[in-house]
Amino acid sequence: MKPVSEPRPVARSMLRGLRGRCPCCGTGKLFYRYLKVEPVCQTCGHDLDRYPADDGPAYFTVLIVGHLVIVPFLILCAPLIWKAPMWILVPSALTVVAAITLTALPIIKGAVVGLLYALDITRADARLHTADAAE
Repeated sequence: MKPVSEPRPVARSMLRGLRGRCPCCGTGKLFYRYLKVEPVCQTCGHDLDRYPADDGPAYFTVLIVGHLVIVPFLILCAPLIWKAPMWILVPSALTVVAAITLTALPIIKGAVVGLLYALDITRADARLHTADAAE
């Protein structure tokens, strides 16, 4: 059983993560490479490696890009889709979707790490997963 810690504001922690900052102090960098989370915050010393973002950010990114980019594109550009040559349409659409996805992924991962920090969900909680409970 985990000891009860002080409450951590969810919105503040997620906003700090969105900005790529440590959810604990808000000043240290969250990432040292594109999607690699700093093991320890260089400013406050908080252990950032303990928050298991795993596949969550990728799922949220696909969900957001699919709904906010692809659907409006299909609605607004429907006449263009049927008339434009495929050798122009496919590479241009894939380039735009890839750029938006690669831009959004670290932002969303930062928000997920901030949420995990606020809810105090760590790698030690892996035993609580439903897949592990079935064994």
